[in-house]
Amino acid sequence: MSLEQLRSKAFFQNTIDVWIMLCQEKKWDYYDVDAYRSFIRYLNDKGMKKQKFPLCIKESGGKYERGRDKTKFLEDLSHVSSDDASAYTIKLNAEALLLIRSFEKLG
Repeated sequence: MSLEQLRSKAFFQNTIDVWIMLCQEKKWDYYDVDAYRSFIRYLNDKGMKKQKFPLCIKESGGKYERGRDKTKFLEDLSHVSSDDASAYTIKLNAEALLLIRSFEKLG
């Protein structure tokens, strides 16, 4: 699934699902807590508007196409007590998609 397909499901999405779709597009492993935190800091630095999203780990959707357990990823994130390890709701307009796709993870 692409970010556009995710956007077609709902104009507002949570950053966890956006992160997973971005990683799919870029052929990255989404199961990298530090990279996700970098992504959130990047969105903050670029001034993207977002709202904290109370994501329940048990209701988060289970497994994604690559077979990795999304629940374990969220559980690992929950052990980090900083804002960059949280989930947020963001508006997926054209400008946001360009900004999201311009993120490059280190390493």
